[in-house]
Amino acid sequence: MTAEAKTVSAPLTQRQEARRRRILAATRQLACGGGFDAVQMREVAEEAGVALGTLYRYFPSKIHLLVATMQDRLEHLHTTLRRRPPSGEDPAARVAETLMRAFRALQRDPHLADAMIRALTFADRGVSREVDEVSRRTTAIILDAMTPRPDGTPPTPAQLSAVRVIEHTWHAALITWLSGRASTDQVRTDIETACRLLAPALPPHP
Repeated sequence: MTAEAKTVSAPLTQRQEARRRRILAATRQLACGGGFDAVQMREVAEEAGVALGTLYRYFPSKIHLLVATMQDRLEHLHTTLRRRPPSGEDPAARVAETLMRAFRALQRDPHLADAMIRALTFADRGVSREVDEVSRRTTAIILDAMTPRPDGTPPTPAQLSAVRVIEHTWHAALITWLSGRASTDQVRTDIETACRLLAPALPPHP
């Protein structure tokens, strides 16, 4: 089955969602053990206890699968951050703290982090919906760190632009760290610098 295969797009039943969770868990396990190359569709299907054809119905390719895994990890992080939000005194400090917490979470499983980032890098237009979901989740995490929005006030264009630049910086910092070209301290410095430089575009402390 090709990457153009049709995915499961309708709302999932409880049984289908459980199957999807098993697939993502199997992907994480394989990636944690051997990185990008260890994630093979047949091995994922066997580990998850599903037929190979069923796996392709949910995820048409390995790239789809790993990008979905990245989305799942970000959703888990977002839930954790909502329970224990950043404590910085201003938006720039809170965003930097949030992204460093996300970075440390990825550090715990470097093979998984490498696999997910490589999938995002390799993703073409066929994976655009999944990549957009990753971007939306990352944007939501950063906006929540900037300031709570209990009234649902949408961010301004300037704030969204600042978020995109911060997101690009975080992504680039991950790539340089994974390739061994940047230390953890350098990643922190780059993220804090980007947040500080973009502070005028961030909303004021409530």
